[in-house]
Amino acid sequence: MDITLAETLAVVGERWALLVVREVSLGLRRFDELRDATGAPRGVLSDRLQRLVAAGVLDTREYRLPGSRARLEYALTDAGLDLLPVLAALTDWGERHLAPGAVSEVVYRHGGCGGRVTARLVCECGAEAGVHQRLIAQVNR
Repeated sequence: MDITLAETLAVVGERWALLVVREVSLGLRRFDELRDATGAPRGVLSDRLQRLVAAGVLDTREYRLPGSRARLEYALTDAGLDLLPVLAALTDWGERHLAPGAVSEVVYRHGGCGGRVTARLVCECGAEAGVHQRLIAQVNR
């Protein structure tokens, strides 16, 4: 089965989807926290959370505050964690092309040494493939 970029963007390319993934990766788990952090309208956020859960990007767990009904909190799945390099790459791109010299609100750092993490294109042979080198896009149709 082939998957198109359009199908991928239908999951993670909708407005707010990657912001939700970012906020969950930063430790926010509950609907109201995510709404406050992203500024997404309630109905839109609910839709994005449902789509991300259905796509396997997020998992849910029930929690209950004393005296209230059960609610859901969200956590990244392995598929969600696999989106972190995408977020780092988009952050890098924005710094270079939208606001040169600006500091990003979120910087991705290596847990071991604290150094900044950036996204790179790496061939399956292990060689780094710079964006200004010749890259070949192969269409599998």
